[in-house]
Amino acid sequence: MTNYARVERDLLADLLLSAGPDAPTLCEGWTTRDLAAHIVVRERRPDSAAGMVIKPLAGYGERVRLARAALPYEELIAQLRTPPMWSPVSNPLVDPLANTMEMFIHHEDVRRGDGQWEPRVLGEAMDATLWGNVKLLSRAALKRLGITAEIQATGLSAVRNSADPQVRITGDAGELALFFFGRQRATRVTVEGSPELEERIRTARLGL
Repeated sequence: MTNYARVERDLLADLLLSAGPDAPTLCEGWTTRDLAAHIVVRERRPDSAAGMVIKPLAGYGERVRLARAALPYEELIAQLRTPPMWSPVSNPLVDPLANTMEMFIHHEDVRRGDGQWEPRVLGEAMDATLWGNVKLLSRAALKRLGITAEIQATGLSAVRNSADPQVRITGDAGELALFFFGRQRATRVTVEGSPELEERIRTARLGL
């Protein structure tokens, strides 16, 4: 079985090297160097996440990330390409579950960062993998927004959170993954419904 987390990681590492450290990404305010440092810190410094739950430590994670970003760029990408076996989020037991979506999203963050992009053809197996994540993400996002919707991924079965949905959201599985991970402005996704609801969905802070 193909480990798509590994595939996307290698593609991302290759693209980061070819783009260089100062290329734009979809992550506002972050260059490719910043994004690479974020991924490496997530996998190698789990202590950096403490600021997410302990407010007095809110700046700690960013200091850790900036210190990692100061490494030579090639060394930073080498660390991204080969995560530690002990990592709670990238060891072989959890890698496909924890990182397929993560690496796909960040690969596209770099691919689409300059605004010159076309969607990739991902294949049925990868589409199905991403669609499984989309169904979970979209359910939580729509509940938070108080919007009912039918969501249809190309070639896959639709899901809905109401018998009478207010909007219909359609697109390829990869585009929907990016959409519900907060990259709405850089996707090809159709939202059918009232203009007000479409605006709310397209401008909401989605994702984790």
